[in-house]
Order: sequence, then C-alpha cells, then structure tokens
Amino acid sequence: GKKSLRQKVVDELKHYYNGFHLLWIDTTVAARMVWRLLHGQVLTRRERRRLLRTCADLFRLVPFLVFVIVPFMEFLLPVFLKLFPEMLPSTFETESKKEEKQKKKLNAKLELAKFLRETIAEMTKRNKADTG
Repeated sequence: GKKSLRQKVVDELKHYYNGFHLLWIDTTVAARMVWRLLHGQVLTRRERRRLLRTCADLFRLVPFLVFVIVPFMEFLLPVFLKLFPEMLPSTFETESKKEEKQKKKLNAKLELAKFLRETIAEMTKRNKADTG
C-alpha cells in the first residue's frame, strides 16, 4: 500500500540516521587503519580498499551536507543525483541502487569478455590463413 507523508518522512530520517551512523563506524575503523599505517604496519588489500572508500565517502560528504543542512534543499537531491550519480556517500545508498550498480558493472564485464572472445577468434583465423 501507499505510505502516508508522515511515514515517508520518518523513513527518510531513519535512512539519514543509519547512513551517518555507518559513516561514523567506517571513519573510526579507517582512523585505526591510518594509525596502524603511521606505526609501520602493512594493510591488507581489503583494508586498503575500505580505507580508500571511507576517504572518498568523507570527501563526498561535504557537498551532501549542503543538501541536509539547507532547509528544503533535500527536494533537489534527486535532481543532483541524476546529474552526479556518484555524489552520494556509499553508506547512504539503498539496496536497489547497489543492485543497479552491480548489474551495470556485470553488463560492462560481459561486453568486454564478448569483445575479447571475438578478437581472439579473429586473430586465430588470421594466423591460420597466414600459416596455411
């Protein structure tokens, strides 16, 4: 069924709260990783990727905060997300957006694999023609 306006507002506030809470957790974990790096320890590839994602999220947070702080500017957020899809920090993404991103990446990989397969087949034909 349809949600009331009050329920939609409550859901959005919960979404923002959860996003900021997850960003805070990621930031504290990233701070510990930076501390370890400064003391000469080496990070794993997974930790390095998490640290880079958290730093990128913190840089994305600055323009995002403008939409949260300025009254009624959050109504323009969908327009800006259409123009700049990577503007939103990763902790604020919904599951549907994450699935959509994964589908796009998978389609791109499939297209690349198809191109490589066709290229190899063409090279094989050319080599057979040269040797025959």
